[in-house]
Parts: sequence; C-alpha cells; structure tokens
Amino acid sequence: MTTLTLRRKLAVLSDAAKYDASCASSGTEKRSSAGTGGIGSTEGSGICHSYAPDGRCISLLKILLTNFCVYDCIYCVNRSSSNVARARFSVEEVVQLTLDFYKRNYIEGLFLSSGIIRSPDYTMDEMVRVARSLRETHQFAGYIHLKIIPNAAPELIVEAGRWADRLSTNVEMPTDLGLEALAPEKRPAEIRTAMARVRGKLDEATPDKKAKTKPAKFAPAGQSTQMIIGADGADDGAILHRAASLYSGYKLRRVYYSAFSPIPDASSRLPLKAPPLMREHRLYQADWLIRFYGFDVPEIISGGDQGLLDLDIDPKLAWALRNRARFPVDVNRADREMLLRVPGLGPRSIDRMIATRRHHSLRLDDVARIAGSIDKVRPFIEAVDWTPGGLTDDAKLRARLVPPPQQLSLF
Repeated sequence: MTTLTLRRKLAVLSDAAKYDASCASSGTEKRSSAGTGGIGSTEGSGICHSYAPDGRCISLLKILLTNFCVYDCIYCVNRSSSNVARARFSVEEVVQLTLDFYKRNYIEGLFLSSGIIRSPDYTMDEMVRVARSLRETHQFAGYIHLKIIPNAAPELIVEAGRWADRLSTNVEMPTDLGLEALAPEKRPAEIRTAMARVRGKLDEATPDKKAKTKPAKFAPAGQSTQMIIGADGADDGAILHRAASLYSGYKLRRVYYSAFSPIPDASSRLPLKAPPLMREHRLYQADWLIRFYGFDVPEIISGGDQGLLDLDIDPKLAWALRNRARFPVDVNRADREMLLRVPGLGPRSIDRMIATRRHHSLRLDDVARIAGSIDKVRPFIEAVDWTPGGLTDDAKLRARLVPPPQQLSLF
C-alpha cells in the first residue's frame, strides 16, 4: 500500500470524522497546566470562543484514529465494503498532531474516534494510549473526548475514563430493529452494556459529602451518545422516547441527533435524500423541553402529526396551540412549572420574573424587558395591564406566529 503523508492522513481522517456530532466540550472540570511544566488548558488560553452557561466551547482536533473498519454498517461511509480512501494514524502521530495544533493555537482539545480494526480491545487500547501519552508524557491538560468501542474490555473503559474528560458510546439508530437491519454486526445489548459500565463508574466517582477521601476522577464531563436521524423509518416519537430512556437510564449529559447524509455507493435500503435539517433542529428543541422544561414525550409529540414534530414552529409553541384551554397564564401568580409552558419564556427569564414579582406586580413591559421579545409570549399570558382576550383562541393565531416565507437569493 502506498505510504501516505501525514497531511494526507489528516485530510482523510478529519473528513471521515465529520459525521459524528457528539463532540461538544462543555461541562468538564476547569484544569490548567500552569505550574506543572505541561501544556494545554480547558480555560483561558488557545482559540477564544464565547462562554456558555454550562461550560466553555473550545475548538477540538476531531479525527479518527483510522477509517479502516471490520464492520459493514450500511449507513456508514467507512464501512468495510465502501470504496473510500483509507488511512491510519499511529498513536505517536495523533499525539504529535494534537500538541502541534495546540501550540499553533488552532485547537484546545482532542476528539478521537475510530473504525474497528483487529478487535474492539485492540482499537480501544490504541485510543487509550493516545490519551495516556498526552496526559502522562506530555502533561497535556486540555480537553480530551474518547469514543468508547462497544464490547471492549471493562478495564479499558475504566482507563479511558481516567484520562478523558468525556466518553461517548453511539447507539447509532433510534431503535434496536433499525440497528439490527442496517448494522447486523453490532449488538444493541453490547452498546447498552458499555454505556452501563460508564454509568457505573460515573456513580462511583461521584463524591460523597460525608466521606473523608474523594474517589478517583472518571470522565468529569460525563458521557454522551448520538442517533442518526432519517436512515431508518423511526418517527420523532420513537427517537424522543429512546432519548428520554437514555437520559434516565445511563446518566447521559447529551443525546446528539445527526441527520442522515447520503453516502457513495449506498444500499437500496437507505433513503435517497437526506431528511430536512429542520427536523434535526426540532429534535434538539424537543430534547431541551424534556431536560429543562418538564415536558414528557407524549406531550411534545401531541403538538405534531402522526409521530412527527411540526417543522414550521417550535415544539413548545406547537404544544401550546394544541392546549389553548390552559392559557392565558397569569405571570404574577402562576408557578414556575406552568410558566415554563409559555412559548417564548425560558428558565432564566422565568427565574427573573419570579424574583421581580416578589417586589412588585409584573406589567407587560416588565415581561418584554425580561424575556427580550414579547410577540410569541403575548397571546399566552396575563399581566396587571394586559389580557389577551380572544387572541389566545384566535383561529389565525398560528398563522400570525409562523415566520413568513422568504424568497431565496439566486446569487
């Protein structure tokens, strides 16, 4: 086989990694190499981005160790039968690339995944060696995200969590039947077992306030997963039910939704077109409602049609329009749970409103100032100086709230 240059390997393996969306870096511990003689940080240095409430968004070197793979998953561009350019990094090459990119201020961390070569244990061991070398040999204190290989030995998962900030094990498909149909060599039970092992170690690493000694750290940014949307026939209800069960069962930080992208030489069992990206966006909004707004899946899905979310409006507004009898909500008396149901109001705005109304009654201008925008909120609330009257039940309310169509530019 022709020997590839490092630059060519980087081009192939960074492009191959773009299909994995589960690489956010928020939620890790703050860590710096200052005073240790090492390199890297999860705060304050490198390429600067805005800070988010749940952590810092940092730039990552996102690559595969290799895109060779013994599996033949129909939906994967790197499947064993795919006619794509192949490449493989050595452990030393990944380590050196990470350090070189960091020193040039291109990145502040590493996201490392891989195709399966030889065996799950061999592949997982190679990835762990990368993280261990960065941490121990080079004192790298930046962010590291490792992909867990299902069916790898438990001791390798433990060591991966020792060196990495976040671990992720992709469930791939929203349903077991979908995975068995499109990736017959993968076993849903093995994926769940790997996630359960990570969950168990995360529980062990949770500090006990009464204990005198702290447990060993394990993946302080938790674990995440990804589902491919639109490759099989699963509707949004099935997708969200799976996400809700993953959050409750495996202590996940995030479920990522990745719209299926048609691949070269695709099987006839795959769709010819990608699903609309708006579907992916609506799923993220629905996911947010489950995690932070107290909605359950049947409520969210009831705002759509035949198990699919409404693509024209966000799922909270869709639910409110289907449940107008529960509105308007009095912003001066309603509890936090009901205020979270009001379209256009988020947790932060609601907390500010609750704090403010302890001192004086809220007027519509107060709500507008706190929420930042009032158009979507106005039909669903009452204030001292405002009542929506018949606006809440207006048959044309949806048309007023749906963004008008825009003419696309030809140039």
